[in-house]
Amino acid sequence: MTDISWDAGLAAPEAARRPTMRHVHGVALGDDYAWLRADNWREVMRDPNRLDPEIRAHLDAENAYCAAMLAGTEALQTRLYAEAEGRIKQDDSSVPAPDGPWAYGLRFAPGGQHPIHVRSPRDGGPEEILLDGDARAAGTAYFRLSGVVHAPDHRRIVWGADENGSEFFTLRVRDLTMGVDLDDRIEETGGEAVWAADGQSFFYVRLDAEHRPSRVLRHVIGRPSAEDSLVYEEADAGFFVGLDKTRSGAFVVISVHDHETSEALVIPADAPATPPRLIAPRITAEEYEIEHCGDAFVILTNHGGAEDFQILTTPIDATARDSWRPLVPHVAGRLILSMIALADHLVRLERVDGLPRLIVRRLADGAEHAIAFDEEAYSLGASAGYEFATTTLRFTYSSMTTPVRVWDYDLETRDRVLRKEQEVPSGHDPAAYVTRRLQIVAPDGETVPVSVLHRRDTPIDGSAPALLYGYGAYGIAIPAAFSTDILSLVDRGFVYAIAHVRGGKDKGWRWYALGRREHKTNTFDDFVTAADGLIAHGFTAAGRIVARGGSAGGMLMGAVANRAGALFGGIVAEVPFVDVLTTMLDASLPLTPPEWPEWGNPIEDEAAFRTILGYSPYDNVAAQPYPPILALAGLTDPRVTYWEPAKWVAKLRATRTDDRPVLLKTDMDSGHGGAAGRFARLKDVALVQAFALLAVGRAGA
Repeated sequence: MTDISWDAGLAAPEAARRPTMRHVHGVALGDDYAWLRADNWREVMRDPNRLDPEIRAHLDAENAYCAAMLAGTEALQTRLYAEAEGRIKQDDSSVPAPDGPWAYGLRFAPGGQHPIHVRSPRDGGPEEILLDGDARAAGTAYFRLSGVVHAPDHRRIVWGADENGSEFFTLRVRDLTMGVDLDDRIEETGGEAVWAADGQSFFYVRLDAEHRPSRVLRHVIGRPSAEDSLVYEEADAGFFVGLDKTRSGAFVVISVHDHETSEALVIPADAPATPPRLIAPRITAEEYEIEHCGDAFVILTNHGGAEDFQILTTPIDATARDSWRPLVPHVAGRLILSMIALADHLVRLERVDGLPRLIVRRLADGAEHAIAFDEEAYSLGASAGYEFATTTLRFTYSSMTTPVRVWDYDLETRDRVLRKEQEVPSGHDPAAYVTRRLQIVAPDGETVPVSVLHRRDTPIDGSAPALLYGYGAYGIAIPAAFSTDILSLVDRGFVYAIAHVRGGKDKGWRWYALGRREHKTNTFDDFVTAADGLIAHGFTAAGRIVARGGSAGGMLMGAVANRAGALFGGIVAEVPFVDVLTTMLDASLPLTPPEWPEWGNPIEDEAAFRTILGYSPYDNVAAQPYPPILALAGLTDPRVTYWEPAKWVAKLRATRTDDRPVLLKTDMDSGHGGAAGRFARLKDVALVQAFALLAVGRAGA
């Protein structure tokens, strides 16, 4: 097959240079491309047609250039798309989750992009369609459901949808007896809803003018939304508001949080007009979340210096911190990630030495046992479904070679029943692949875990190309989970690797703390360490690695492009947070105030300003060679605004000393998550993989 190369004769769009200058903490900050930020960005989030025509013309030109530069890969993209589609079961469905007389689940129609939410009588009987996502999406360029929540009496559902990618969800109410949506309609919400016990009202979160979830309201069925009762309003722009309900169903929980501090308020679900009651006031850098069991609240928290978290209890009517008592003590190096409280058991998900495990605790006597696995790297999660008084735990397991398996586990007998195994219609043989967990020593002595996947017949002699993925922010650990998306590259001889860099909680809370604020550059250094380790172990070679990351991981991509670009044959930065300093200096943007605990506040803290200035990818673009770069953006993205990658690409082209391609593709119909349909999103998967193959000279494969 003929190989494919870049078309060096195409002229890239050249953004106009319109210099602006300002001084912060005595430092002059110049920006030639600030004009790419639409002054009316708030309006654009709600209506993309309001975008300034000059900005739209530039983004359209970038899209046309990207398509032209990758035109030679169109047939390859078609093959890659077909391969990815062939690995997805057309009529896939979830394992139904029982709740009283019904079992709820979702399924897909053959060729369907969106889920169909269904239920069936628990004792047998015909399926009932609650909401057909494909039918609701008809005629829209973008459509994403936020969820379908049934009322405790099973008579109604609340469902939410975003129709332009900006994450402004409209809530609607459907009467299941009549099968029709009622007149109730609530605009500009966060998409979540929690029912009161009687099913006559529900709570939701309203987004403010800056797209921040700041207010909780209660809606009574049949009343105009203008009459909804304000339940809670957060005055501090640095804190977001969320909603949940205890597993027992007894309490509605309002959570208030930033990236390091939280507090919770509760409302009895059977008395929804009751004012919310604070569990314990917020203390900076202290987090807690609550569940309910019997006459006590169960609290997962880092209170009292419990860096890797502990579980405490407190009486329902005495929730001040001096009433908190230990249930599961803190153990350094054992990070407790989450908990599920049931009537007779407490299940916790924890991570030790980078690997997850489930611990089951019988509340009556404190007896515990573990659910764990023997593979070097794997992913594990759990859900107890809707029911509280149950001894059945549903958990999911996968590894980089093993498709997802769904098990029902009896907490008393320890028997397990396999309820579902992910089907790969085109075929998948786990034995044809190898997964490993490397421990790469960083220059400062820390060890960076790297999860690796490759075909068993791939030569490990330094000749293979590699795709190295990284994130490293907010304490999010990237699981070594099964993904059909990556198999097309792996089957073409790629080594796939995940760098578990500092900034995530892959090795506990300390691992997170060592990759944020003043320690943020550890994240970038660890990614380079991982790349060097792959080379040293013979998996690949310098210039043969394609780096990939998105959002905060896109910041990582921008930073390593500046710091160690020669290591990489290509870089894919999806919705990349690359204009870090400018964004963190703008308190009007949706996420900026809540982000200060993660990155630092450069407005008030000169040291934080200088730290961010030292690594912000946009501010550190240099006159040096860069590898080929593909940046992906979404026009209505409220998390990483479209102008960040647009400015970055423009500056890269104007500053670099080489002529390798720097490409930008902006989805004009979506936001942070890209296309919403399960098959529509595969077009970007195919585009990214074609770019990766082209970057390492294998686009003819």
